[in-house]
Order: sequence, then structure tokens, then C-alpha cells
Amino acid sequence: MFLRLYHMLPSHGSRGLLRYHAGTCAKSNRAPFPTRQESRIGLNTETGQEIILSSYRLSFTMKLNIVNVSVALASLAGSALAGAVYTLSDNIVGEGFYSSFNFEAIPDPTDGRVTYVNQSTAQMLNLTYSTSNTFIMRADDTTVLTPSGPGRNSVRIRSNSQYTQHVVVFDMQHMPEGCGTWPAVWETNESNWPAGGEVDIVEGVNNVEPNQSTLHTSPNCTMPDSTTQLGTTVSTNCDTAVDGNSGCGVQLTEDYNSFGPGFNSINGGWYAMERTNSYIQVWFWERDDVSAPFDATTGASSIDTNLWGTPAAYFPNTDCDLASHFDANNIIINLTFCGDWAGNSAVYAASGCPSDCVTYVDNNPTAFTNAYFQFSSINVYT
Repeated sequence: MFLRLYHMLPSHGSRGLLRYHAGTCAKSNRAPFPTRQESRIGLNTETGQEIILSSYRLSFTMKLNIVNVSVALASLAGSALAGAVYTLSDNIVGEGFYSSFNFEAIPDPTDGRVTYVNQSTAQMLNLTYSTSNTFIMRADDTTVLTPSGPGRNSVRIRSNSQYTQHVVVFDMQHMPEGCGTWPAVWETNESNWPAGGEVDIVEGVNNVEPNQSTLHTSPNCTMPDSTTQLGTTVSTNCDTAVDGNSGCGVQLTEDYNSFGPGFNSINGGWYAMERTNSYIQVWFWERDDVSAPFDATTGASSIDTNLWGTPAAYFPNTDCDLASHFDANNIIINLTFCGDWAGNSAVYAASGCPSDCVTYVDNNPTAFTNAYFQFSSINVYT
């Protein structure tokens, strides 16, 4: 969510967003087929016994090799699809968002055309409200802005709690959409950025699908070009000082309903992020996905990420000491407009949006009727 610049290439349909770095599939090593020892052939009892013994040796050798291959494959799978068991520590629902998060009325660090308001102002202007099982935060959709005046009123919230190794599950029914919008669900330590790291779980601009999950760090943290994940790696250097702070990102190309209007058309779904010192991984399941894990989607008292399948995005510690690059971080949810990414002239034009970003945001408040987050819950496991 901090300053980032992107290079343009065509992607989904006529829209473009990020440079694509093609990965390669690693060849898997396979145990050699067992060599059979030469059998003696004869008709006497001794020779017959020797033939039986030789066949037994062949069978036993084959079984050993099969076991060795199975163990090796299991080890490889475990390293790419590692997981653990966690216990529910925070269950945030409805009114609980107000006691669990702080409304940040701060200048936008991404230079957006936005004014973040405090909780009392947000509630007075109906920019946030809740029910027993729903929390909504949104932007102003009635005011025409003056060019020299403040930006569009919106909301940015930060969790009161900080987390290190943990899993967080977002049950989200709707996310902001519209030209000029830049919604994000992420984690960082604002007082120690970038040294404390940043994990962008949900992020995108101008209705361009799919979602992108990205890490941003201090120097000496890179990700492999190819790994076991459903998404597509688009950048590998996580250092904020490199390539305009594009970070090391993975686009969720396996599901274009992971962001924007597509996400909203299916009544959303669940995003989950697991952070450990060995890896960080992100999953997304659509609302009607029958393969979505029961423990993740029901707010179970404990979860087992070993059973969650291949992640959409996977960031291993192969060439990045995650323990030293990530602090205890807060959850942050915000909606800004234009700014360093959504308002970048090349990015905005490639999105198929009209006019220029700031002019459009200033003069078209009704375009942001659907610029809101709706959460059923946020569950944190440690």
C-alpha cells in the first residue's frame, strides 16, 4: 500500500497491469528402476530355491525403491504445502470491529485523492455501520469535490492487536469497485516500515482483475520464479527500494473472481493468510466453492492448514529470512482513490477508465455507490 510503480503489459482481456515473469517447472527426480539380479536356471531343488530367492530379492528391492520414492515425494510436497494447527484467538464480528480496530484519520501515504476520517465522523456520515453479523466501511458517494479542496471521504482502519506467526481468515461479502478505487486488505507495522515487512493479502486498482498478493520488505529478500501455487508470480524482488517498490507479487490468475466486480458478483468468499518464519501463503475460496475447508469457512475453534490444499500464493524463505524481515504487524483495511498506483496515468488509461483519475473521482460521486467493504467476520488463529 506504500508507493509502487508498475510496468504495463496486456493481461486479462484488453486490460493490463503488471509485467509477467514466466516461471519454469522444475523437473522431478525419480528413483531408478531396480536392477534385477541374474537368476540361475536349473531343475534340481537347490537351483529351484535359488530362483525363488532371486525373485524375492527383486520384489523386495522394488518395494524398497517404491517406499523411498514415496517418502521423497511426500517430503517435497510437504515443503511446498506445509501447514500447522492453530487455535482461534480473535473472532471479530459486527460491532466487534469498533473495539478491535482504530479508525486512522491520517494523510494517505500513497498520495491518494482521499480524506480518511475518524470513527465518529465515519459513523455520522454513514461511512461505517454494522449489524449483529456484518460490518461495512465505505467511501462518500454524494459529494462533488472541488479541485483545490480535500479528497473524497473514506475509511482506513488498523487492528489494535499485532500478530507474528498466525493465520487470519477474512469472510468478505463485498469489496470496493469502480474506476479510481484502490482497496487493500494487508498487514504491516506502520512505525517500522519497511523493515517490519508488509503482506498485501487483497489489493488492486480500477476494477482490474484478478487480485494480487504481494510482500514488501527491506533489502535481501527475493522469491523464486516458480513454486507450488495456483497463482502466477509477476515479480520476485521484495525490496521496496527496487523496481519502484513493486514488491514480490503473485496474481491470482486461477480465479479472476478474486477481485473487484467479479468478486462481488459471486457474493465474495474467503481470503486466508498464514504467516510463519518458513513461509507465507494466501488462499482464496469463492462463496460456493465446495472444496473450501470447513474449519476456515465456519470460524472453527481450531484449524489445520495442512488440509487446505495448494495456496493461491506461496512465499517461501528460500532466499528470504522471513523472521528478520517481518515484525509483529497490524491488520489494515482501507480504501483510497487514485494515488501512486490507481492514479498512475498509464495504469489508469490501461484500465479502460474515463478522463483522468483525479477529475473522475472529483466529479462522479455516484460512481462510488459500490465502493464499500462488507465483512461477515475476521478470525485470527495463533
